[in-house]
Amino acid sequence: MKIIRDLGTSHAWTLHEARLSDGRRAFVKTGAPGLRTPATVASSSTAGSGAGGAGFTAEAAGLRWLAEPKAVAVPEVIDADRDLLVLEWIETGPATAAAAERFGRELAALHGAGAPEFGAPWPGFIAELPMDNAPAPDWPSFYVSRRVLPFVRLARDSGQLSPADVELIEEACAYIPEVSGPAEPPSRIHGDLWNGNLLWSAAPSQGVSRVVLIDPAAHGGHRETDLAMLALFGAPHLGTIRGAYREAAPLNDGWRERVPLHQLHPLAVHVCLYGEAYRGSLLTAASEVLAL
Repeated sequence: MKIIRDLGTSHAWTLHEARLSDGRRAFVKTGAPGLRTPATVASSSTAGSGAGGAGFTAEAAGLRWLAEPKAVAVPEVIDADRDLLVLEWIETGPATAAAAERFGRELAALHGAGAPEFGAPWPGFIAELPMDNAPAPDWPSFYVSRRVLPFVRLARDSGQLSPADVELIEEACAYIPEVSGPAEPPSRIHGDLWNGNLLWSAAPSQGVSRVVLIDPAAHGGHRETDLAMLALFGAPHLGTIRGAYREAAPLNDGWRERVPLHQLHPLAVHVCLYGEAYRGSLLTAASEVLAL
């Protein structure tokens, strides 16, 4: 493998375009980040060692797991270890309404493929932050204990959230079992489905561009989480994606009102990563949960 172009950095990693020995182009991540570890994650037996490129092997596991049902497009994992991740190169193109409609149906099929439990059998990561993927008996308890509160407490410990902020979010978390909607079985979800993790790629065999999913925090979760993450920062043709999804897999009543509930986790992560800029949005989401 030969590195042919540096693509900059993302979080704690360096990114490259490479040429493989067989002539194929590849996308390469390298680096060994120093991870900030929430105490509840660090103590988990499923959290890994917290060193270096554990996130690379977790990302590779997530991509392979998302590929299993053959519902959505993901890049092929060519190689993965603790210091290196090599993926199939995806040539991007324009975001089209046809690709968005197709992706809505594909995302519904991915979720419908299901998962054995809420959680995953590999250490979880989102950016350089580890996540506890240990299973929980139901989605509200998994979401609160594995996704929201560890990052809220990390943000508190780093001074990004005040004790009053944490109290408000904990109050919202206590309310989640009452307002999370009808119980559903675990869905196979991407887990970090914001617009930056959607690549709009040409698919010559079908004659239409297609969405390719990258950088997952994949696990068995709630399908509304992926849809809420798409809405958090916006996505091209979002209405078309959601419309096609709902035609293929209708959502339970009240899904729109529950969007802030599912955004608590990504907003808490963003406070940990980027600080004050996301604090107000996180507190607003918590207040909206309490108003459900």
